[in-house]
Formats: sequence, C-alpha cells, structure tokens
Amino acid sequence: MASSLDEDEIDSDDFYSLLNVRREATQDELKAAYRRLCMLYHPDKHRDPELKVQAEQLFNLVHEAYEVLRDPQSRAIYDIYGKRGLDVEGWEVVERKRTPAEIREEYERLQIEREERRLQQRTNPKGTISVGIDATDLFDRYEEDYDDEAGGGVPHVEINKMHISQSIEAPLTTKDTAVLSGSLSTHNGNGGGNINLALRRVTSAKGWGEVELGAGDTHGPLLGMKIFRNLTPRCFVTAQCGLQFSSRGVRPGVTTVLARHLDKNTMGYLQWRWGIQSSMNTSIVRDTKSSHFTLAVQIGIPQTFMMMSYQYKFQDDDQTKIKGSVKSGFFGTVVEYGIERKISRHSVLGATVSVGVPQGVSLKIKLNRASQTYFFPIHLTDQLLPSAVFYATVGPLVFYLAIQRLVIRPYVRAQKEEDLEKHRESSASNIARKKQEAEGAVLLMQESVRRIIETEESRMGLIILNAWYGKFVTDNSRRHERAKVIDVTVPLQCLVKDSKLILTEATKSGLPGFYDPCVGEEKSLKVLYQFRGVMHQVLSGDSEPLRIPKQSHRIDADT
Repeated sequence: MASSLDEDEIDSDDFYSLLNVRREATQDELKAAYRRLCMLYHPDKHRDPELKVQAEQLFNLVHEAYEVLRDPQSRAIYDIYGKRGLDVEGWEVVERKRTPAEIREEYERLQIEREERRLQQRTNPKGTISVGIDATDLFDRYEEDYDDEAGGGVPHVEINKMHISQSIEAPLTTKDTAVLSGSLSTHNGNGGGNINLALRRVTSAKGWGEVELGAGDTHGPLLGMKIFRNLTPRCFVTAQCGLQFSSRGVRPGVTTVLARHLDKNTMGYLQWRWGIQSSMNTSIVRDTKSSHFTLAVQIGIPQTFMMMSYQYKFQDDDQTKIKGSVKSGFFGTVVEYGIERKISRHSVLGATVSVGVPQGVSLKIKLNRASQTYFFPIHLTDQLLPSAVFYATVGPLVFYLAIQRLVIRPYVRAQKEEDLEKHRESSASNIARKKQEAEGAVLLMQESVRRIIETEESRMGLIILNAWYGKFVTDNSRRHERAKVIDVTVPLQCLVKDSKLILTEATKSGLPGFYDPCVGEEKSLKVLYQFRGVMHQVLSGDSEPLRIPKQSHRIDADT
C-alpha cells in the first residue's frame, strides 16, 4: 500500500511504532516496551560524549511516547487525531479528571467550534452549466433536401439551449446561513433569468427553517418558506409553500415530503404537491455499498408515470458505477443506461444513453468537477434508429479510452509526481532529522546487538543476516527505476527476544533505527534470517504485521 502524503504522517511521530506495540496494547505491554528501550537508550549507559547526547535525544522521544500512551485521556486524543491533537487550541480547558470518552466528546466539541469559525469565512460555491445540443441532422437527414443546396453534405449541429446556475452560501452565525443563487436560461433564442435569496436558520438539533425571496423576468416575484423536522430518529418531514406573482395573478404552491427509514439501507418517501403541477409520488430508495435501487410511482398533472432504476458500484479506485433505468407513463416510455467514473481526484465523468418513444435517442454527458457540474445533453434523433443507439453507446466509450490513455493518465501521473516532489521538499528537513536519529539509534544498539547475537548463536536461535527497508524494484517493466532501500539489519536484530521477532501492524518507518527512505512511495521490508541453522527469507508490506521465524519463510536447500 502506498504511503499517504498527509502532512500529519510526517510531522508527528508514530508512538505505537516507536515502542513497537499494538494500538490495543495494555499498560503492561507499554511498560515492558518502554523499559526495554530505556535500557537501550538511557544516557547513563554510554560514556562516549557524542553517543551520550544521541542517547539522551532518543530517550526523550521514547519517554514522551510512553507518557502519552500510558495516560488514558491523552491516549484517547492521540488515537483519534494524532500528536497534533494534544496541542490543539482549547485543549488546555479540558479537565484531566474526565474519562477518555468525555475527553473525546470535549475535543470533538472544540473541533466543531473551530470548524464553525472556518465556515464563516467560506462561501461554498456551487454551479451548473448545461448546454443542449441538437445533432438530429446526423441521423434524421433527408438526402433529397440536400442535393440542391451548397454544402448540403455537411450535417448541421447546433446549440439550441443553455442553462447556467450558481449559488453561494454565507454563514452569518453558527445557526444562520444566507444562500444567494441565480440562473440564466435560453432556448431557441428565447430566455430569461432569476435570482433568489434564502435565509436558513437551524432551530434545534431536530430541524431548521428557511425563507426564500426570488425575482425573475419569466415567472415574476416569488415568496416561499421551507421547514425540515425530524419526527423520530427514523422519520422526518419537509414542508414547502410558495406564492408566485405573475401577470396571470398569484399562483400558490405547496409541497410536503414524508420520509422514513425502512431499514438500515432503505428509505421510503411520500410526496404530495399542490399548485400549478399537482401530483402524488411514492418511492423506495435502497442504497448499499455496492448498489443503489429506486422504485417510484407518480400520479398527477401533467405527468403520471412509473420508474425503476438500478446502479451497481464497483469497489475500485476509480469508483466506477454502471446504471440503468426504465420510465413509463402518459408521455411514453424511456429506457436509459450509462456509466460513471472518477477520472481525477476531484472530477467524475459520466455518460448516459436515453432511448424512448416518442423522444427518440439522446446522449447525455456529465462532468462533475469539485462543486461544479457541466451537463451536455445531445439529441441525436427523434426516431428509434439502431445506428443512433450504436454510435451513442460505442462512440463515448472509444472517445473516453482514447482520452484516458493520451490525456488523463499522463496528466494524473504528472500531477502525482509534482505533488510527491513538493511533499519531498517540504519534508526534507524532517526526514533528515529522522535519518540522523536512526543512525544515532543504530550506534547505540551495537553493544546490545552483539550480546543478543551471542545469546541466539548459543541456542541456535534467530539471527538476522540481512534486512532492507524501502522501495524494491521487482517488475521487469520498471527496471529503469532505482531501488531506494536502507539497511535495517541491526535495528531488527535488536528487537529479537527469545528467538522471536514481532512487528505490529503499523508503518515500520517509526521503528527505532528506521526512517523513510522514499517519502510517498510504496515500501516493503525484506529480511534474510537464520533459524536452527536453516536459511529463511520474507518480504513484508510496510504496514503488515510480521512474526518470525515461520516455516513458510524457509528457503529450500534444493532451490
């Protein structure tokens, strides 16, 4: 598993790794590990002035780790937020006599207060750009109409509609938020726009209310109100009412939604809308880690329909999703199928093919970039033409594979290299310090390692012959890359006790005598050791637990 580029991982020491104990270690296990390292690093055990200084520095690090982990309150904070959590603003007001659970709640409260202060400085912008494209001339052409026209052989593709919307949030207090939004739309040369201001107030932990004012050149002024309320832990209701002032008079509208958790992953909704477009809608939504299912039925004016959709979520790094749906009603029947995939850290690309009667065939492209959405509905034909369905399905797939190979992958690879280089530069001084500490620790271990080896040799026990830690190049296609490893034979031998070596499930760069030789890259530990006079070898991942000796590590004499 590749190392994270999180700054906290570099800036703070891993106390569990330093002591080589489990995260669930008992007080006795902590004390035993602490005493063993104290015997190794205690300044009074070294007469050489240089070694004495190095021993004092390492002894202080071990002492700090032990003091934090042996205190239940400090350990509770460290387990959640790391070393920086112990120095967070407001920690000094926490009473030390509180239990770890109470400390955790208090710390989370302080974090929420800090987050609320940060929220007051953020606008949280969200936007959508939709561009409708009419490409029916590609498939619905009548050849005889083009014979007498100059340039008639070139299909005509045009943009026939566009919609742009944007919204920003402005936290006024910890409970009040103002939301300003606006939109512009145009269709076949006719268009308009509107602007809305909403004031939202959190009334309690169970609900909030919102007042909305709007104005536009298409529908006229709007006055609305919305209320959300949790009725029970499994049920909530929203109610929305509004008055639309237009040249035809005042048009009132009311919408209510009642929702209930049917089980852990399933929600049921009942919706009633009264006004210009009255309807009743009931739906069931089931969302799990691997799938999303929706079944909805609506009766109303002008739309009455039944809809069913299913989405399968692949458990891959790209968060790939395939989806399909069918919707049938008084307007006709529409079948849709598509795919969605993450193409970068903040971008998700999706394509959906829509086939219906009498709508015809359309291709919908959607790109989500952070909080912005770009939507491109492309109308291909008014008829059900197999050729349109084929090209709408295959065309985006071929285009995506080409762009993925020629543009996206090179860009992502270059971005990762750039981020990794910046991270290396920012952590260079810290890594240099860690390297110096590791080299000092190895010098302090020499005498102890000599005694351990003598003891293990006398009992035909565990002898670490060679050990390397870092990035190994084993793939032939990557032979041009340079291996980045450090020799950790002495530190591992120093951890041997009673012919056993046990490493816990934590990054090994925090072990005494170790440091990170390749920040941000995948690391492993390779060990060649002898036990009962027989050679053994093992390759272990950076964060994998390791226990040796093992029969499975044995090197066959015949190989």
